[in-house]
Amino acid sequence: MLRQVEGRLGHLTLNRPERINALDLDTIAAVGVGLADWATDPAVELVLIDGAGERGLSAGGDLRALYEAMAGQGLPPSEFWAREYEVNATIAHFAKPVVAIMDGIVFGGGVGISAHARVRVVTERSLVAMPETAIGLYPDVGALYLLARAPGEFGTHAALTGARLDAAQAIHAGLADMMVPVAQLPGLVRSLQAGRLPEAAGPPGAGSSPAPIGHSDWIDAAYRFDTVPEIIAALAAHSEPAAAQALQTLRAMSPTSLAVTLAGIRRARTLSLDEVLEQDIPTCARASGPRSSTRTADPAGTRPSWPTSIRPTSPASSPRCADPRSESLSRRVARWPGGRVRPGWSGR
Repeated sequence: MLRQVEGRLGHLTLNRPERINALDLDTIAAVGVGLADWATDPAVELVLIDGAGERGLSAGGDLRALYEAMAGQGLPPSEFWAREYEVNATIAHFAKPVVAIMDGIVFGGGVGISAHARVRVVTERSLVAMPETAIGLYPDVGALYLLARAPGEFGTHAALTGARLDAAQAIHAGLADMMVPVAQLPGLVRSLQAGRLPEAAGPPGAGSSPAPIGHSDWIDAAYRFDTVPEIIAALAAHSEPAAAQALQTLRAMSPTSLAVTLAGIRRARTLSLDEVLEQDIPTCARASGPRSSTRTADPAGTRPSWPTSIRPTSPASSPRCADPRSESLSRRVARWPGGRVRPGWSGR
């Protein structure tokens, strides 16, 4: 992690470019420490989070470390995720403006460390996604809070399929606020160093831009249902080629992860960000995870083989994800120097 004060700006740069800045516990802790120190530093008026290298802000959590943790080596995954979510919530609650530059690949945990910032900047190179259902996990880091508020069922489509969203689609989904060309990023950083906060093209949040290419009527028609089998049937009945592609994608995903994700995004519609993060604490479950997927689908063992049936799971019947042993995120964040809630804040 690179951490420095540049003029009025506290600048945090994820610095594992060879791993597309994959997040490990040290990185998460360093972000938390930086925010805590700058919360009471009068010389720092705003904070920037970006990533080293040209490949992306962050490809998400370090899967190698996750596999080792699930095998009983190192910190339990639930503890890692709890600490990660605490930092996600702190970014959202932070009393000083946080700006995130979401250039290049921004997957999974990379979304959590950026999409809850005050100003979220994408570029022409951005690819933003929550791909967890492909590896038997669950879209966490509070992403379902944002995707549940996307126009129509665009967020449901993105959460279930792990769709890679370009800049316009990410803004439409409520995961970003404005697009700045890569060539103009140095000028943006200079403005931040001078204490000038950029203004988004429209009000923050989902739907602040016209519907981009990729949000068609078939998405709202097919994903309006509350069980995965109904969504599968609706996609199968649609003649749109993109619907057929989405159907093929869903059939390759973990059925358990799809059912739990759908239930989670439906619940997230009525929850605050902190409540969504609390439901993310992993037991989340019944998402089987990469450790339990078999590797017999092809000779190379590169494609997991999931159970073939998808059982109907409603939001009411899907298991809650919060760990009852964990302290409320709101209480944990309130103890941070920078954890003051902005007036009228109720999530993002």
